[in-house]
Amino acid sequence: MGIKVPGKRMGKRFEHSKVFGHAHAKKSGFADLLVTPLVDMFVIIVLFLIANFSATGEVLMMSKDISLPEAKNVQDIQSAPVVTVSKTEVLLSGALIGRVEDFTREEYLNIPLLEEKLRDERKKFEDLHSAANDSGAFKGDVNIQADKSVEFRIIKRVMFSCASAGYGNINFATLNVGGGPSDAPKKEESASR
Repeated sequence: MGIKVPGKRMGKRFEHSKVFGHAHAKKSGFADLLVTPLVDMFVIIVLFLIANFSATGEVLMMSKDISLPEAKNVQDIQSAPVVTVSKTEVLLSGALIGRVEDFTREEYLNIPLLEEKLRDERKKFEDLHSAANDSGAFKGDVNIQADKSVEFRIIKRVMFSCASAGYGNINFATLNVGGGPSDAPKKEESASR
């Protein structure tokens, strides 16, 4: 092998160029990983996710079998236990409490299982805040998401059960039809009391 005289060296870009480099050189199987475009791509993805992240989150899950009533003067709903009353069943935060047809047959004023579950939720809240040495008092907020065709006596029983369990601040989920704090209709709103 002969000794090569040092001379001008072309950059990697021009190594395989016909004008500056060796046109007949073999291409290597090794490819350089370009980190800068990769980092740029991840930064764009992170910024996109941050821009689309909702800080308030979804308070209510919309169900297809529930058609909410409409209201003009509404307030934003706050995070609280959600009692869902559809045409067929009553749920508390997604857990089945009972069937509406069973509640129409009974003449009681309350729903004992709903009351018990709400008391459990209250105890969890109080235990969590006492363990964290937080002075955040229990406000008694509950959100009721009821179908507009459900009989009032069922809603009355749900409200009585909530109040008996210590949840006195009852909010109803409604659809905003305008005239509230903002002119743009929002997907879900709450009309207090």
